[in-house]
Amino acid sequence: MSKKILVPIDISEMELTEQVIPHVEGYAKQTDATIHFLAVIPDYTYFASYGLGYASIAPDAREREAAAMETLSAIVAKFNLPGDRVEKHVLSGTPKDHILQLAEDIDADVIILASHRPSMSTYLLGSNAAAVVRHAKCSVLVVR
Repeated sequence: MSKKILVPIDISEMELTEQVIPHVEGYAKQTDATIHFLAVIPDYTYFASYGLGYASIAPDAREREAAAMETLSAIVAKFNLPGDRVEKHVLSGTPKDHILQLAEDIDADVIILASHRPSMSTYLLGSNAAAVVRHAKCSVLVVR
């Protein structure tokens, strides 16, 4: 059974998080897996490279990561999970890249992620969810 579960969380989309809670709790009850929660925040230096000036007005990277960790911790508290089996990660950059990399780094058995209902622009899955499904080396459960 699963030993490591990766759960990417969009800390700005509580509705998506609400969808994934019962699935993560269900997996956790069936296994003794460690659940790794991941929040990925934008890297403002990317925008600055295009001359958009966000880097000059954006909070310090450490401040943004600390604020994101605080938000992620509050979200994780909504899950009914044993605290000794929970790990939290906050990274800065592109969500799909960090999800795939962390899944490899922790040797995840499954990734459980929420996705918006499809629109014509995303057709079947959101771009991040589609990239994770396409490129992950482990099983992926997409919750809608």
